Amino acid sequence: MSGQVSGIAKMVEDDRYCVDILTQVAALRVALEHFGGIMLSTHIEECVYGAGASTNTFSEMNSEERIEEVRLALSRFLK
Repeated sequence: MSGQVSGIAKMVEDDRYCVDILTQVAALRVALEHFGGIMLSTHIEECVYGAGASTNTFSEMNSEERIEEVRLALSRFLK
């Protein structure tokens, strides 16, 4: 992704055609959304409910607290 950002910056510096830049911005947005989905899924699976839950602060949470954590993560991701 950092390569995509650098590429977009170079396109702007080179005064490339706006539609070409917007195409690259759209591609970066899709990549970020995909990455965010992976991070959200990993957080829920490993941190809140999975193997990692026994070694972090989530191990002390009850079911309602875990659901609230999922809601919080979803609300931040879906803004």
